[in-house]
Amino acid sequence: MENRNNRGGMRGPGMGRRPAEKSKDFKGTWMKIIRYCKRYLAVIVVALICAVAGTILTILGPDKLSDLTKVITEGIATGIDMERVKSIGLTLVAFYVGSVILSFGQQFIMVTVTQNVTKQLRSDISGKINRLPMAYYNKTSTGDVLSRVTNDVDMISQSMNQSIGNLVSAVALFFGSLIMMFKTNVIMTLTAVIATMIGFGLMSLITSHSQKYFSRQQANLGALNGHIEEIYSGHTVVKAYNGEKNAKKVFDELNNNLRDSAFKAQSLSGLMQPLMAFIGNFGYVAVCVMGAVLTMKGYIGFEVIVAFMMYIRLFTQPLAQIAQATQSLQSAAAAGERVFAFLGAEEMSDESDKTEKLGKAEGYVDFEHVKFGYEDTDKIIIHDFSAKAKPGQKIAIVGPTGAGKTTLVNLLMRFHEIQSGDIKIDGISTRDMKREEVRSQFCMVLQDTWLFEGTVRENLVYNTENVSEEKIEAACKAVGLDHFIRTLPHGYDTILNDQVSLSQGQKQQLTIARAMIADKPMLILDEATSSVDTRTELQIQKAMDALMQNRTSFVIAHRLSTIKNADLILVLKDGDIIESGNHEELLAKGGFYADLYNSQFDQAS
Repeated sequence: MENRNNRGGMRGPGMGRRPAEKSKDFKGTWMKIIRYCKRYLAVIVVALICAVAGTILTILGPDKLSDLTKVITEGIATGIDMERVKSIGLTLVAFYVGSVILSFGQQFIMVTVTQNVTKQLRSDISGKINRLPMAYYNKTSTGDVLSRVTNDVDMISQSMNQSIGNLVSAVALFFGSLIMMFKTNVIMTLTAVIATMIGFGLMSLITSHSQKYFSRQQANLGALNGHIEEIYSGHTVVKAYNGEKNAKKVFDELNNNLRDSAFKAQSLSGLMQPLMAFIGNFGYVAVCVMGAVLTMKGYIGFEVIVAFMMYIRLFTQPLAQIAQATQSLQSAAAAGERVFAFLGAEEMSDESDKTEKLGKAEGYVDFEHVKFGYEDTDKIIIHDFSAKAKPGQKIAIVGPTGAGKTTLVNLLMRFHEIQSGDIKIDGISTRDMKREEVRSQFCMVLQDTWLFEGTVRENLVYNTENVSEEKIEAACKAVGLDHFIRTLPHGYDTILNDQVSLSQGQKQQLTIARAMIADKPMLILDEATSSVDTRTELQIQKAMDALMQNRTSFVIAHRLSTIKNADLILVLKDGDIIESGNHEELLAKGGFYADLYNSQFDQAS
């Protein structure tokens, strides 16, 4: 089960910015991101130059405004030099227009680069998914993989698109305005800096206390979402066991915890905006007071106060931007670590040198002393498995849960690689063939059905080309699904989504029809009729019997009544074959299979 605290990352209007997730190697991860973007580095440098140049033009604005104010104040008594006013005014307009153009250029370049990079990242992840061994997915949740493709890539995209440019602009604005302030007047600059530092010191004190409440809020939100998800998905069981009262008690407790932590977090967060306004206003007041004193003493003119009124805004604004950009870069680094860890995961071995091909297999399958255990455990699942299957035979694999039945089929399909021994098809080792070549010989029906959002027809012919309408309908009639499909709003062209309700049995029938349409030389059926009723099972069984003719078939079944007509029954226990033979032979032995069969017969009675 996923950690509840990782769920529920959504934040509604008014929710404060949550603390950035910390990365383990901030510098190393960003170096990887930069290397990943190396083909765009020249363009990114141009964008950053645009950001700096636009900021410089913005910083020069107050200096020109000061000159304009000086010309006007000096000309009040003697006459205003309108040509000088016009020249300065046009220069100011040029500065601000140039700043806008450069800022737009920087944004346009970064958006273009970011979208290309994230597109490539998603493509690389998509390709990586197909190259990873099944063992990776055995120890990694689907939600975790999806999170890397969506949330983590989006976080990197967002940071590249906004934070990098904003950080460069903010740093340039901060130091540029500071330099211009010192150039204009040192005493006024020190007044502005001290006033700003007092305000930011107060804000830092509040932020340090609010951090823990934001973390607690996210943890409580995750716990509440996890509880709701579990109770909703299992509401039938909750009702069956009269667990509503207990579920509500847990919900109320989690809800109260979220309310308390969110109240404290949002209350402190609500102070941030007023504090920023206070810092700016406090700076204005300090500059005005000090400016008035210096003006009365004749040290500066009124135009200096006007310039500093602009500079104080330019000086305080980037501090908050730098803090936000740094936090965003930290989150992007944490997301980047997850993405690059996925891209760096060990892949399946390269098989470009394997040239063995089967064409259309006859159906001889040999298991020779197969041994297998999962890489992350010391437990051996298959100890010493040997068996032979001839073309057209129906091989049933039975045994208790955990005996290795499904594992055996996964080895046959090369979803996992065996530790020792060999598996041969028509005398050719599966190790000498590409995985795609091996899997092209089998059609497979699993216990867990898989349908995608598309038409019924698209689901039936999945990855099978040039299928005639007659073949599709024949397969559906064989499994008893044709009549139901024709009752759907658009028949075979009905799109399967949340609005189309299919029972588990109907889904299973559809996947069996898909296997019949694929028409491969060999079949693998893993509990293929486990979700259908007895009448439907008999109908499907007849269709499957017809399909299995002249095909080597491997059938995994818990209901032993479905494999009585198997040519060979392999009884597995603890990874070894303990009995083999047909149904009558195994019953006559009175061994494990007979006990298993009789126990099911007694239960049915």
